[in-house]
Amino acid sequence: MRLHDLRPPEGARKAAKRKGRGIGSGLGKTAGRGQKGQKSRSGSGIRRGFEGGQMPYFQRLPKRGFTNIYKQKWNIVNVEDLNKFEEGTIITPELMQEAGLLSNLRDPLKVLGNGEVDRKLEVHANHFSKQARVKIEAAGGKAEVI
Repeated sequence: MRLHDLRPPEGARKAAKRKGRGIGSGLGKTAGRGQKGQKSRSGSGIRRGFEGGQMPYFQRLPKRGFTNIYKQKWNIVNVEDLNKFEEGTIITPELMQEAGLLSNLRDPLKVLGNGEVDRKLEVHANHFSKQARVKIEAAGGKAEVI
């Protein structure tokens, strides 16, 4: 099979309905829009969430609080996740991303103290919780802020 042999399966491609092309087409005269009303007019359109003039649902709900657009997002890694690295490794955010622990490097990295670390590692991160720092150093490693 070659590229020029590729074809869509039978019945996958249908011809477009040709509206307003005479009574014999089945979509002549009103072109499938019915008789009268807002939806039959040209240029009409009802916006999303319109409820026929009734007070829309999103306006009926009480509003509280706000979203801080300047909130700092963090990449979170627990000390138990560091056990996947070999002993004596210098762990950087780039190395963690390669290992699949981080999704992106734009946000700063914070290491939390959930779990145990059982090998000597040098970890470079933007922030460490107190427990994480204690656990890394208790295993003979080093927690370094970058």
